[in-house]
Amino acid sequence: MSLDKKEHIINVAIELFAEKGFEGTSIRELAIRADVNIAMVNYYFGSKDKLFEALIEYKASYMRERLEEIVNDKDKSDIEKIDAVIETYVNRILSQHNYHRLIHQELMLQQREFVHSGIIKLFSINLQIIKSIIEDGMEKKIFKRVDPELTVASLTGTINQVMLSKSMCCILLNQACDVNPYTDENFQNRLINHLKQLMRSQLLNY
Repeated sequence: MSLDKKEHIINVAIELFAEKGFEGTSIRELAIRADVNIAMVNYYFGSKDKLFEALIEYKASYMRERLEEIVNDKDKSDIEKIDAVIETYVNRILSQHNYHRLIHQELMLQQREFVHSGIIKLFSINLQIIKSIIEDGMEKKIFKRVDPELTVASLTGTINQVMLSKSMCCILLNQACDVNPYTDENFQNRLINHLKQLMRSQLLNY
């Protein structure tokens, strides 16, 4: 039960930080939105800075566990593992676009070094897992000799580009701006299929 309450506070914090920014959100406001008392927030996290650290670790650890499952799946070929990575990233990021926006605000502004370095550290672990799939495929000569780091950047960079803003995404997709692409299943499938085609063209020896 306590874990559920902790997760609830983290999820409410993501909403508020995305809406008002880290500096613009108070612990009191967070407690009111989460329908808990301030003492409970302090009990779980100690401070707003520690809450942000816990938030990042909580989200990154889920993705890390999922990526490790994919890497260790003996029934999947190397390209099927890349496909699974794409599906996992797109589904996760589109379903949590507020969190994605929050993280990129922090990366761009670099106002808090402890937050910035923490994000980079956790993200780099996950990106190294994707890189290991590519390198394994190259070693088996299933994949072409490519630049693994920039291939990972091409994959994640495409997702980041369409997530920068809803309006920008609509322009890229030539859609009316009254459509929310992040909740549109057709857009989600379109993005997944595009990335799969992109990675297959980049990686596979035909």
